Amino acid sequence: MMDNQLPPVHPGEILRELYMEPLELTSYMLAKRLNVPRTRIERIAAEKTGITPDTALRLAKFFVTSPQYWLNLQNAFDLKTAQAELKVEIDKIEAMPAA
Repeated sequence: MMDNQLPPVHPGEILRELYMEPLELTSYMLAKRLNVPRTRIERIAAEKTGITPDTALRLAKFFVTSPQYWLNLQNAFDLKTAQAELKVEIDKIEAMPAA
């Protein structure tokens, strides 16, 4: 059976393509508005690092979203990535029988 699931979407891709590019925000401009190092935004947008609670709070305030939105994107990415990486090990686990 083929696995037709889409690859995980990094929250940096969402930040870059749905927020920064349409608003013509550079990493420098966004970092300055969030009061964080430019490299933090660059690394997230380049999909090299994830969204922390600190960054989620700042992005939520600036883009008028919720911190949960950003953390949910990160959690979904982390779970899907781990699921693929751990598939063989997880498949070996037998479910506990119903009582």
